[in-house]
Amino acid sequence: MCSGRSLTDALAAVAPELRPGVQALSFHVARHLGSAQALRRELVSRHLQREVDALLCTALALLAGEKAPLYSAFTVVDQAVEAAKRSPRTRAAAGLINACLRRYLREGHRLLAAVQDDPVAHWNHPAWWIERLRGDYPERWQVPLQAAQQPAPMVLRVNRQRADVHGALESFSAAGLTATALGGNAVELLSPLPVEAIPGFAAGHVSVQGATAQRAAPLLLDGLEDDAPRVLDACAAPGGKTAHLLEIRPAAQVTAIDVDAVRLRRVTDNLSRLGLKADCRVADAAATAGWWDGRLFDAILLDAPCSGSGIVRRHPDIRWLRRATDIDQLAARQDTLLQALWPLLRPGGRLLFCTCSVFHSEGSERVESFLRRNNDATPLPAPGHLLPVLRARGESVGDNGVCDDDGFFYALLEKRRR
Repeated sequence: MCSGRSLTDALAAVAPELRPGVQALSFHVARHLGSAQALRRELVSRHLQREVDALLCTALALLAGEKAPLYSAFTVVDQAVEAAKRSPRTRAAAGLINACLRRYLREGHRLLAAVQDDPVAHWNHPAWWIERLRGDYPERWQVPLQAAQQPAPMVLRVNRQRADVHGALESFSAAGLTATALGGNAVELLSPLPVEAIPGFAAGHVSVQGATAQRAAPLLLDGLEDDAPRVLDACAAPGGKTAHLLEIRPAAQVTAIDVDAVRLRRVTDNLSRLGLKADCRVADAAATAGWWDGRLFDAILLDAPCSGSGIVRRHPDIRWLRRATDIDQLAARQDTLLQALWPLLRPGGRLLFCTCSVFHSEGSERVESFLRRNNDATPLPAPGHLLPVLRARGESVGDNGVCDDDGFFYALLEKRRR
């Protein structure tokens, strides 16, 4: 994270048998990095070499992060010191790390109290992120910050072309798994599992997709009378929404585009597992001259590139990887995509604009700006901004109710008939 590399990429290089444990440890550290860094500054005021700083902050996050830590205090200290001794880059600092961690064990309560007035330490998010939420949600800005500290539930989408929710629940029960229907084709597992261990996954009966993300395909397709509409999925990877479109309308003519060839391969792999087909192309959706054949689409799904601020429960490192300057750049890209794709939609057709962001500048502000520039666009009912909250606390946000899942933004626009 500190080097700018995402945990998703780093974990992909870890041996499969070690990956679950490494992921659990890494995610825990990401969720408590703000407090760990503040504690490190209390313990050592001078600048530390990056590898030493990372190791010390990792140990402090494991010691101070929760009331029920992942490992005993003795284990954390012992393993941190041993890890320092094994690397030539940190070996000389093994004694310093040992002294700092043992001091924390003696003075932990005082040290934690000393850093709690620091918003970054208290909320474990960058200061700019906290301030942006305060501006967007003056009365409920704490809600997504609190939710981000807990893992998101594991939610599956049942492939209605091969199974149904009732049958999926029965297969889970037979396998000793507890699952709950959430409505539509969504099912939540009580305990997360590797995908290869999920009954029906390999056979294409179910896919992993958050409940909030499962709103996209029905929002776009409900109300379209054509059984075989021409649909564009403009930023398709990794393909969950592409597949859902085809599960709802098997005869739909779906064109799935993504600028990243590696990520697009995930789309084709997912479709193959599910027994679905789409026209998948590597292209920049905004550069329409390079891929569009001139035929108008009945529906367009634009799941635009964004900060990912709504999926921090699933990817806790995002908060530390993003910079405040990223948001304006991403918003500009969203504007470009909206403006480029709107002419490809037939009169009477629909465009669904969505982002997995909770920031207004990547949601409502983009749509308001688009509507000012395009007088042939009519907004239709859509959820708008959805904030991730914790169901166990009975939280709700605005008119959107409880959303114990990812944060998202949805806007549905119809092109007026001339």
